[in-house]
Amino acid sequence: MAKRKIYTSECVAEGHPDKVCDQIADAILDACLAKDSLAHVACECMFIEKLLILGGEISFSKPNITIDYESIAKEVIKDIGYDRDDVGLLNYRDVIIENHIHTQSKEIADAVNDINIENLGAGDQGIMFGYATNETEAYLPLAHLLAIELVKRASKLRKSGDFKGARPDMKSEVSVQYEKGKEPKVISVVMSIQHDPHAADEHFKKYVLEEVIYPIIDKYHLNRDFTPYINVSGSFVLGGPLGDTGLTGRKIIVDTYGGFARHGGGSFSGKDPSKVDRSAAYLARYIAKNLVAAGVAKRLEIELSYVIGQKDALSLMIETFKTSPYSDDYLISLVRHIFPTRPGLIIKNFSLHQPSFSYRDTSNYSAFFHLELDLPWERLDKVEEIKKYIASHPYVEQ
Repeated sequence: MAKRKIYTSECVAEGHPDKVCDQIADAILDACLAKDSLAHVACECMFIEKLLILGGEISFSKPNITIDYESIAKEVIKDIGYDRDDVGLLNYRDVIIENHIHTQSKEIADAVNDINIENLGAGDQGIMFGYATNETEAYLPLAHLLAIELVKRASKLRKSGDFKGARPDMKSEVSVQYEKGKEPKVISVVMSIQHDPHAADEHFKKYVLEEVIYPIIDKYHLNRDFTPYINVSGSFVLGGPLGDTGLTGRKIIVDTYGGFARHGGGSFSGKDPSKVDRSAAYLARYIAKNLVAAGVAKRLEIELSYVIGQKDALSLMIETFKTSPYSDDYLISLVRHIFPTRPGLIIKNFSLHQPSFSYRDTSNYSAFFHLELDLPWERLDKVEEIKKYIASHPYVEQ
């Protein structure tokens, strides 16, 4: 076994073309659920230069509901910061929108619908993974958390006006080295930030290093002797959908655990919670995080699988990477006892049809963090119940 390993993770900001599409899809979902909490939504977006194509299936349980999809899309684009006529910068006013949204297939609707939400069947077949690690207080891998924090800070400074010359499209990449018996060490930090013409000078790079990168590195008490790579391509004026085609669901690793855990392949954005790609992935994260917080394991991954129309998870798998004193079978029994996996109960327990948050707010900077939103799947409200179960069901090693 290698004594030294380097793990790398990345994140993108809200102005990245794929993330623009994710936010539009989730903003449309928010609007649909606001008018009909039982709406079935599967919205997809494709952004090519100034052309935005909306597609997918949306159906309502109530009659005469109308949604102005085009206005929602333009408002999202404007809010992100694509609102000026300048070289290499998109202006929401100039966006051409093609709307190809239609109603959901009756066959799918018949398999999923139930008057009693608790009996709701899974909206599709699929596998979902959840992950947690005690490496950070956020229960996320360190490299991924740093990558998230970097673009989040840069975007915040841009929107406040402090970061002069910065534009919405950004990327980060962080490599962290692990060596037996030593603290994690940051090896490199990559930042690519879209900018106004003539802004990519040494002052711009110095600002990124001193006002974006160092504050995040210092926040986590890490080393500063890493190698920074800031806008190494030289110029990054043309960005967002003008620079690269955007699609919903193309940043699934950014949205989850940065490559530190497996992924079932399904994305979140634009999907109502009857789609287990979204709701069951939230549940899997919730289970993993509470188990790690309860001291069951230092790292833990859980897999759930579903069949369309069926009310309970088809299978459940747990991997603790040799960081737990308990067997996988024991932990699976614990999970089945404490955590309902039925899609309707996930929706009910997390209030996913009438959430206290907006889905659009979860489409940036990973779906698993956002302490300011108090996301239900990020709460540690099952820790004591887990400890009580272990106390009342003593583990006997086989």
